[in-house]
Amino acid sequence: MVMKKKLKVIGTPVPKQDAGMRVTGKAVYGHDIKLPGMLHGAILRTQHPCAEFTVDVSAAKKLPGVICIITADDVDTNNISYKRDHPILKKGEVNCIRDEIAAVAAETKEIAEQALKLIKVKYKIKKGVYDPFEALKSSSPQINQFITGKFSNKNIAEIFHYEHGDLVKEKKRSKVIVKRRFTLPRMTHACMGTSNITADYDRNTGKLLLYSSTQVPFLYQRDMAHALKMNPSDIRIIQPIIGGGFGSKLDMYPFEPICALLSMKCGRPVQILYSREEEFIASPTRQPMIIDLEAGADEKGNFTFREINIVKDNGAYTSWGATTPFVIMQAFSSLYKIPACKFDATAVYTNNVFAGSFRGYGNPQATFALERVIDLMADELGMSKSAIRMLNANEKGEITGQGLHFETCGHKECLETVIKNSAKTSKANAVTKPSRYKRGIGYASMLHVGGGAKIYRSDGCGTTLKIDPYGYCTIITGSNEIGQGSETVLAMMASEELGIDLNKIKVINTDTDVKPWDVGVHASRTSFVAGNSLLGAIKILKEKLNKKAAELLKVKSADFNYEKGQITTVGDKIALDKVVREMHFTPPNELAVASYFYEPSSKFQDKDFKGNVSGTYAFASQAIEVEVDTYTGNVQVIDIHVAQDVGKVLNPLLLDGQIHGGVLQGVGYAISEELVMEEGRILNPNFHNYKMLTAADIPNIHFYPVETDDKEGPYGAKGVGEAPLIPTAAAIANAVCDALDVDMVELPLSPERVLKAISDKRMTIKK
Repeated sequence: MVMKKKLKVIGTPVPKQDAGMRVTGKAVYGHDIKLPGMLHGAILRTQHPCAEFTVDVSAAKKLPGVICIITADDVDTNNISYKRDHPILKKGEVNCIRDEIAAVAAETKEIAEQALKLIKVKYKIKKGVYDPFEALKSSSPQINQFITGKFSNKNIAEIFHYEHGDLVKEKKRSKVIVKRRFTLPRMTHACMGTSNITADYDRNTGKLLLYSSTQVPFLYQRDMAHALKMNPSDIRIIQPIIGGGFGSKLDMYPFEPICALLSMKCGRPVQILYSREEEFIASPTRQPMIIDLEAGADEKGNFTFREINIVKDNGAYTSWGATTPFVIMQAFSSLYKIPACKFDATAVYTNNVFAGSFRGYGNPQATFALERVIDLMADELGMSKSAIRMLNANEKGEITGQGLHFETCGHKECLETVIKNSAKTSKANAVTKPSRYKRGIGYASMLHVGGGAKIYRSDGCGTTLKIDPYGYCTIITGSNEIGQGSETVLAMMASEELGIDLNKIKVINTDTDVKPWDVGVHASRTSFVAGNSLLGAIKILKEKLNKKAAELLKVKSADFNYEKGQITTVGDKIALDKVVREMHFTPPNELAVASYFYEPSSKFQDKDFKGNVSGTYAFASQAIEVEVDTYTGNVQVIDIHVAQDVGKVLNPLLLDGQIHGGVLQGVGYAISEELVMEEGRILNPNFHNYKMLTAADIPNIHFYPVETDDKEGPYGAKGVGEAPLIPTAAAIANAVCDALDVDMVELPLSPERVLKAISDKRMTIKK
């Protein structure tokens, strides 16, 4: 669907369509919803991460203003989450600090909170298992009682194995082999809008209306129906404005069916809003993991093999975090040319909180380990760290060992761009004498899906397009907006193709009763998949419009242009709205409406995890300069050079926003953010101690888009949303190690860890 004509709207910096609404406070978030007769819900969670319990709600029920209290004994539900191993309300035992024991619906939030304090719970505290390696021991107790028994070890939630090439042969011919263990922490999404839901059950019709901030409305509808034992078509999902997602809303969590259950019990709308502390404690996290990586290169620096073993802390239940090896193995198997790769990953149940999906989906963890090892191999070979990367970079036309097809590939151009531009700004070489402050440069690249990912039966998106008798256009798209700006990009495409002003184009994307199927916001897919779906609908609609325009203009030519509200051909033109009216009011009396469903060309991976899983692939490289205070261990990020293969720039303003936001999340992951846990409890559930970056911490970010004009993408574009975050932590870690001549294998690079690395180096020198 690559268009070669000169573009007028695509590629221009159009502000986000809802920007005015957001900055003036008119945007309606989930927290702003108020329905007649609405009750307020609250959830009682366990005080201990591993315990047996009994619960008594009798005193709480007597509190004036309490309408309903539910426990597991009061509901008939199915388990939820990816492996259906998560009960909505827990009965008799709890396995992590998030566990839900009871829920209250009351006339006010204050009464609901007061009622929680009146619920009496007696605990029999048990010794929990918080280390995944400990959980793997045969002597450890079974943590989750709802597993299928698929694996021989009772605490394994999921296993992945992948390999290609001759590992033994490649090891033998390796000049250098480097092996390290990397430790990656929990990171939380820290969305500005806390989790929320409003449920409105109609006892007369049996219909359930949910105002939800889910990223996957149709999958959510299916999962909610399964949880509540309802017909999916009796559930309607409406999305208010969402205050941040980043993958945290990819799954359905217990508070959502709990809210629905309270509404069904009460016959009134019920709303549950998380406090900030509850958001930290009860929301999913990035998956923590231990990565053992062994990698080699020959005497010229060509990569030979990678052998990877990963143990992931699954927590007590299995959400999407367990499946991140789908993406992790892609980075190890296919980022840079690699003849042989062997990959194993195991997700292990513990009594910790469970992890979910997070922007990058395991790729930042994998890229950190891989790019650190590349630096170490370059050091052992005596090669420059940029040269070894250029030598092994991916190329156009490459089919990787895992079967990924790189029809377009900007990897080398991205690397060349950041190497060249970072050299211009770098001051690392200017430091000529020992000083308190040390500077260094680090490089890293990334590979990620750029055209969706065939994980579900369909990775497609539907669009219905309408032009009304006044020449206004409505796009009803299956895709949804979680802040990324996709609805603005879709409006730009319609404006480009139909010649309709942007202020006459509306995007409807919030109601499952109205919009067609789409699999949801994930895998950096929306502009690619929804964009192609829209272009397909436009093509069909134009055929109708052209036919009527030719009839009215009495011409045979189908070579029409659409601009400024007119349909033009050589020597003649007619107003678009007039053509639409004539379609409506004259035989055969048609509507100016078209629908189209786009399914990417990608395939399911086979049982060995091989196959071309995405419509296209995105590449990016970053070169980052840091300054390290050797007295305090503080790392200051100075300059970040980002080159990213975006296929085609659709909207430079929104693209810049994605780049800056993603890179800053990566900086936080690298140097400060960590959800600290001790025996199942979160020790820093607040912004004071969680150490998220602020505006004062923003370094210089230099962005260079690389356009490779992908034949599958709309106008040649690829997905961009997750890529900016993925290589940042790796490049920063490499820069810190470059500055200090140390070896660091754990994130974040906190002052304590930096000072320890400096101290360890001094101790080694003394020996």
